Amino acid sequence: MLQHCYIHPVTPDAAPIPNQAPSTAGMTNKVVKGSLWTLAGQVAPLGVSLIATPFVIRMLGAEGYGVLILVGLIPNYLGFADFGMGIASTKFASEAYAAGDSEKEARTVRTAALIALIGSVPVAAAIFFFSNTAITAFNVPPELHSEANLALKLASVTFVIGFLNNIFNTPQLTRLRMDLNTFVNSGFRMLGLLATPIVIYLGGGILGAVAVLLIVTLLTLAAHLYVSGKLLNQLFQFTVDRSLIRPMLKFGGALLIALIAAGLLMHVEKIILTTMTSVETLAHYSVAFTFSTMATMFAAAMMQALIPAFSQLLSPEKEQELGKLFTRAIRINVILMLPCLTALFIIARPFFTTWAGEEFGRESAFPFQILLFGLFFSIVAYVPLSLLIASGRTALMAKVYWCELVIYVVLVVICTWLLGAVGTAIAYSVRVIGDSFIVSFFSIRERTSSLSELKLILTNNKIGLLMIILTFAPAMAISMTLDYFSPLLMIWLCLSMGIYALIIWKKFLEASEKIWTIDLLKNGRISFFRILR
Repeated sequence: MLQHCYIHPVTPDAAPIPNQAPSTAGMTNKVVKGSLWTLAGQVAPLGVSLIATPFVIRMLGAEGYGVLILVGLIPNYLGFADFGMGIASTKFASEAYAAGDSEKEARTVRTAALIALIGSVPVAAAIFFFSNTAITAFNVPPELHSEANLALKLASVTFVIGFLNNIFNTPQLTRLRMDLNTFVNSGFRMLGLLATPIVIYLGGGILGAVAVLLIVTLLTLAAHLYVSGKLLNQLFQFTVDRSLIRPMLKFGGALLIALIAAGLLMHVEKIILTTMTSVETLAHYSVAFTFSTMATMFAAAMMQALIPAFSQLLSPEKEQELGKLFTRAIRINVILMLPCLTALFIIARPFFTTWAGEEFGRESAFPFQILLFGLFFSIVAYVPLSLLIASGRTALMAKVYWCELVIYVVLVVICTWLLGAVGTAIAYSVRVIGDSFIVSFFSIRERTSSLSELKLILTNNKIGLLMIILTFAPAMAISMTLDYFSPLLMIWLCLSMGIYALIIWKKFLEASEKIWTIDLLKNGRISFFRILR
């Protein structure tokens, strides 16, 4: 029997509706559609930012823009204050939704919000009251000190509201309604990006820009409450679930520890590289790293949909369905991202030469190509990582990441000492490849059906894999010697893409997927695959 902590008495105005578990048919289709919506929600604000940011920089000046970035970074570095309740809310609420228990789903969201508030409000209060000390410590110019101080106080409020946004969108995520989540998050974010230069132009300055962010965050929260309330009628009651507090804290606390290690794994090599070489070498590597990680956007978007989807399929009777979703998600990532990564590999040197100059074409292209090789495995690992999170194995992730960190630091030092930025890229790729195999091993051990499905795919498609390698290898080899866009190489790349599409069609797609792909081309739908129900 669940124990409830009643904050305020609630009188039901209607007879309770019997629990009814939602259908999980066509889960792959829902995940892909949700991933594409999430990806669109990342790309669209990025495009608006590319347009708006130059105006902001010119109106604020280099110093003013630097202060604006600083005011945003200080709260972001304290993003652990919600104890991982954004993801915890999604996981536990998805399990309740899969059981058809809307009351428990609503209590889960409210419980996560309460824990997040208890953790984040004291941190936000510390930022608010010690904002002047923080601004002084970061050597903000005296003429901007007062404005930066007030801006940081506003940012501390935005800090808390942002956590609530990541929790009260849970009913949208559990139902895989990424379209609604994208419209709310990205819509208001783009509005804020467009409004910021206008407010600055009207004399708002740094404080006005931060105020815009606060208003946009409040509007986003209001929209999430409205949309989620429509999807989950019981959301606006006044109870929390005391029995969930301990498991949610255990899950979120371990996730927090894992994320701290993951953040260090993502960036520690840059510090080591700078210490052992120069700032100039860091610039070459950072350009390569930034552009290479953009290739993971679709996989990261899919992860947001996979966590609630996997959470709904964890029961023994849905083991086979979970295995199919696991393997198909990997296949979708590989099928879509392999040609993209190959194209990036081929155009790397001429692109960097044209975009940033001959120096970056010479120094950034090869590290970029090495990073792409490692990130291919990283993209595949997003799927088993999602399964581990959905299974509640965050403590295991924390142990793995912290053990990796120790080994990785030693590897980066040795490789950077021997080969400079190229060695750093090699160390990073070796680390993400090793991490991918470790995460995959533990996730497959969690669900043996996933292993059997994956083995079947690899066994049945050995010839197809060899044909893909032979198709792309010549162009990749030639591209490593060219500093310019060769028309013949571009023609060969297009031809290779056509051959790749044919191989995928003949060797990898199942009959149901072929039917749905034809339907996609005829009707222009968003989704990409459909499985037999």
